[in-house]
Amino acid sequence: MVRLISIGPAYAEGDMNGRQCPSYPAQWSAVTSSELWTRETADRYDAEEAEASSAAALGPTLAFLAELAGEGRALEFAIGTGRVGVPLRKRGVPVVGIELSEHMAAVLRRKVDEETLPVIVGDMATTVVPGEFSLVYLVYNTISNLLTQDEQVECFRNAARHLEPGGRFVIELGVPPLRLLPPGQVAVPFDVSQRHLGFDTFDLVEQILVSHHFTRDGDDGRYRRANSRHRYAWPAELDLMARIAGLELERRVADWDGSPFTQDSAKHISVWRKPA
Repeated sequence: MVRLISIGPAYAEGDMNGRQCPSYPAQWSAVTSSELWTRETADRYDAEEAEASSAAALGPTLAFLAELAGEGRALEFAIGTGRVGVPLRKRGVPVVGIELSEHMAAVLRRKVDEETLPVIVGDMATTVVPGEFSLVYLVYNTISNLLTQDEQVECFRNAARHLEPGGRFVIELGVPPLRLLPPGQVAVPFDVSQRHLGFDTFDLVEQILVSHHFTRDGDDGRYRRANSRHRYAWPAELDLMARIAGLELERRVADWDGSPFTQDSAKHISVWRKPA
């Protein structure tokens, strides 16, 4: 599967002392099944995602999103440390972010001030921020952090709630790799390298995927173990969620460069539009 532990901005845990509560007004209800990450995870996130955060890697993503935003504002669900939101803002697109983890938001705040890029600490399925947006986007598989179908539907509804007529909701999500499962097995490796071993296990009844990671720390032979749960969903299921939210599928491609989506595509970029 597509490295789901280090996918989009993750939800961190820890004490509430020192939480950065933005002055940007918002309404939210912290009811979510998303797993919580530690402060340590937030602090090392950018280093672990350096390759995915390079100008070469992000170029097609930013071009795709900027074109859809047009002259309007963009809202990023689960903005995390600002891997996408910060450079998109530098391109001239006004960006607002929602992020459940105060630790991830704190890392973003070291890069850009709140006036330039407001971030609301809240749940992407329920938090409401003022105004309308021409674009709402959710990248790097992060909708799978919501572990129930109901919450994923509410995420679509929340996107539609924020969109202006004619606005778009964009999701980047891996296609469940169930064809790779050997008969009778529930695990699929996705990375076997010098410093990292990663594999996913699947609960086919509940549509739950667990990403397991063994990462080598330093040169003393020790490995750090981590895992996270995700609810996988097929493109057709997301299309139905969109219909429930009043959105219509406009486009689906295999990657940010616009390559065609086929039966062999490992992921998809889907664009749904709110009718004018």
